[in-house]
Amino acid sequence: MSALPIALIEDQPLIRETLHGYLCEQPEFRCVLTVASVEEFLAGLTSAPEPPALVLSDIGLPGLSGIAGIPLIKARLPAVDILMLSVYTDAERVFQAICAGAVGYLVKSTPLEQLKEHLLQVAAGGSPMSPAVARHVIRSFQAPVVAVVAPLTGPKGEQLTPREQEIVQGIEDGLSYKLIADRMGISVDTVRNFIRLVYRKLHVNSKGEIMALALKRRG
Repeated sequence: MSALPIALIEDQPLIRETLHGYLCEQPEFRCVLTVASVEEFLAGLTSAPEPPALVLSDIGLPGLSGIAGIPLIKARLPAVDILMLSVYTDAERVFQAICAGAVGYLVKSTPLEQLKEHLLQVAAGGSPMSPAVARHVIRSFQAPVVAVVAPLTGPKGEQLTPREQEIVQGIEDGLSYKLIADRMGISVDTVRNFIRLVYRKLHVNSKGEIMALALKRRG
């Protein structure tokens, strides 16, 4: 198989140099363009030795974001495959990237050897996605249990808000404050604030008491 022409779009010099240094040493790849922004990529296409068949792009870039750049790149190179490499793992950005035309989505913590394998998967027609990203996407499709089970109420009939019900669901699922925050896309401090409100409405003082109420609700 001839070497695959690839391009890199990454604004952080150290990461860009690391990716370029590793990938360009691999016999399977040929780096034809390495830039720091979408605008620089589009401008550099005319002087590139050949058009890239695959673009590895960051999302948080100066000027146009990596996601905003996808349709512009596809307009110039309709057959190109674009693989996103980002620190973001939230489902919203993943959906935006895929809907815009990206073939896959990886986190920046992906080891270089695995990154190489993912690039080869793309070349073979695959759509790689980091496990952490896939988990967020799957969760976004799953209907919350609180939607089909009667919500908890306090002794005086106080109703929990939908967000408070999500907090209770996270506790029932055995998640830590950090994982609840990740699931809901909020900070850990905000989770703690919600939990204080839930405790007050339900007249409880611990997660164990919430679990006990949940068991009674289901039983």
